[in-house]
Amino acid sequence: MRTFYLDHAATTPMHPQVVEVMMDILQGQPGNASSIHAYGRAARQRLNKARDMIAEAIGCKPSELIFTSGGTESDNTALMGGAAAMLKKGRNHIITSAIEHYAVLHACEALAERGFEVTVLPVDPEGNVSLDELREALRPETALVSIMWGNNEVGTMQPVGQIGELVRSHGALYHIDAVQALGAVPIRLSELAADFVSFSAHKINGPHGTGALYIAAGTPFEPSVFGGAQERKRRAGTENIAGIAGFAEAVRLSASDLHNKAAGTAALRDRFEQQMKAALGEDFAVINGSLDNRLPHITNISLIGTDTETMLMNLDMEGIAAASGSACTSGSLERSHVLKAMGLPEDRLMSAVRFSFGLGNTMEEVETAVGKIATVVKRIRSNS
Repeated sequence: MRTFYLDHAATTPMHPQVVEVMMDILQGQPGNASSIHAYGRAARQRLNKARDMIAEAIGCKPSELIFTSGGTESDNTALMGGAAAMLKKGRNHIITSAIEHYAVLHACEALAERGFEVTVLPVDPEGNVSLDELREALRPETALVSIMWGNNEVGTMQPVGQIGELVRSHGALYHIDAVQALGAVPIRLSELAADFVSFSAHKINGPHGTGALYIAAGTPFEPSVFGGAQERKRRAGTENIAGIAGFAEAVRLSASDLHNKAAGTAALRDRFEQQMKAALGEDFAVINGSLDNRLPHITNISLIGTDTETMLMNLDMEGIAAASGSACTSGSLERSHVLKAMGLPEDRLMSAVRFSFGLGNTMEEVETAVGKIATVVKRIRSNS
């Protein structure tokens, strides 16, 4: 059976050149980057080269990057480390939005249990955060604001430049979850008023278990992982050299000709949306999120008259990988907190499916998948 992978927002296939870089290290000589002998120095050189490559691609100093186990750790490290440092300055207020990844929302809940006050900003029906509401929420005691770049469920992008300037003018720290934005939009951190920015390798055709956190020079920060002196004492633990080298190669590949790659992915998404509407009718294939300012690789569509869980199971049987964009709890589908925050009507909330595109997808594949999806939708509706 032919299969269709349309869930690149969840994880991406590793690029062959990334695999080649990693295998060269995995099959080579051992080496701990903290060791002073020749093997250790070779590992340190690979680590430094990878850090330099990533820093150049995203526009920051190599010393401003620390490597982590992925986006979740990067988000947690930024929030916990920034909040702890600002608490010493008498600031105990956190601001985030209702559509953040759970790596941010649950970290904020943990901070609330430690005595911080947390304000969760609402969003409009397209998933946009209001700058006016953020301005009103900022206080003298605000320590940190965490609002993502591009949403992982609907693709809506926030005005991170304006948010950063606003937050900075109030003396608070600004964290951006850029896990979905990396490889999709141009990123120049030196031009952005951000103190922390989180990234993950496996979203850009790199390996699982590897990520990075940008910490702008001079940013107040308290480490939360202790042990050795790795990563300038900001994140202890022996570095994953193969994973980090693979991450750097993935960043290099994604940054090369970024504009045309993003345009190609957006063309796949747009064609998919157009054909879904044509096959099912515009009233029965409704796109969720912003149509004007969104990531190029994500579309979230409510297939009116179907149930998300039933739809995903049937698509899987047809060889089509898609997602609800929400967590699975105790074997039952938990409806998306993002779509709930957007205030979508019940028929759209209960029938939403996320499709996302990337390496390996073709226009022909997208058009064939639409036909299969439309057949599944019509079958489900006829049986309900």
